[in-house]
Amino acid sequence: MKVQKNIIVITGGAGGIGHACARRFKNQAMVLTDYSQKMVDESVEILSKDGFDVTGIACDITDKNDIDRLIQFVAESGSLKALINTAGVSGTVKDLKKVYTIDLVATELLVDAFHELAVKDSVAILLSSMMAHTVPANKEYDEALTNPQAPESFDIVSRFVNNDSDTMYNFAKRGVQLLTHKNADKWGEKGARIVSVSPGVIETPMALKAAVEHPERMEMIKQATPLKRNGQPEDIADVIYFLASDAARFITSTDILVDGGVVHNIKTMP
Repeated sequence: MKVQKNIIVITGGAGGIGHACARRFKNQAMVLTDYSQKMVDESVEILSKDGFDVTGIACDITDKNDIDRLIQFVAESGSLKALINTAGVSGTVKDLKKVYTIDLVATELLVDAFHELAVKDSVAILLSSMMAHTVPANKEYDEALTNPQAPESFDIVSRFVNNDSDTMYNFAKRGVQLLTHKNADKWGEKGARIVSVSPGVIETPMALKAAVEHPERMEMIKQATPLKRNGQPEDIADVIYFLASDAARFITSTDILVDGGVVHNIKTMP
C-alpha cells in the first residue's frame, strides 16, 4: 500500500522568502505555487536538481477558480501538512485595492479553501508584517479587516489610510493577524493550527526595491534595529520551519514577530 505523503504548500514559492522556505524543507514533499507558471517551473527545476521532492502549479490567489485547481493538485499529491502563504505585494504597487485584495482578501480565500484539506496536525502559516504592529486596534476597521470579503470592507478600511498604499499594506497585514483569531476554532476542530509570522525588513527583491525608492527611511530603520542589520529570508524560513513542525504543536491563533527588535523603536519615531 502506498504511503500518503505529507505535503508542504508554499505560495509565492518563486519569491525570496518562499524560496528560502522551500530550501528549509529539504526532506519533505512540497508543492510550490506562484502567479507565473514560468517562475514556478524555474523554481521547481532548480530545487529538483538539488534533490528536493517538489512539484508546482501556477495560481492566481485572488481567483477562486485558480485556488480550486490548486486545492485539487494538492489533494492528489498527498495530505496537507502545512500551507505557507508568502505571496503578497508591498505598498510600492501604489494601488490600494490591489494591496488589499492580494495581501488580505486572497489570504482569506486560501484559508477558507485549505480548511477543506486540513487534518490533525495541519497548520496554516500566514505572512503578516512588523508594520501590522504599528496599527492600533479599532473596532470599526478591525471588523472590516476581519471580514475582508464583505462588500463594504475595502471602503471602510480605505477611509483610514489617507490614500496611501504603504499604510493600506500595514492595515491589510493587521487583517492577516486577525484572520488567525477568526479561524482558530474552525481549524482547531480538526486538530489543526493557524498562525502568522511578521517579518521585519528582510532583504528580498521586494524589500531591496523599497530600499531604492526610500533609501533614507530604510537606513533609519536599519539603524533603529537593535541587532543593527536587516533580516535575511533564512531568518524567516527558520521560524516558519519550526511553526510547521510538531515542536510547535501547541502554538495557534498568534503572531510571531521576527524583526530584530525594531518595531518597538519604530513606534516611538515621529
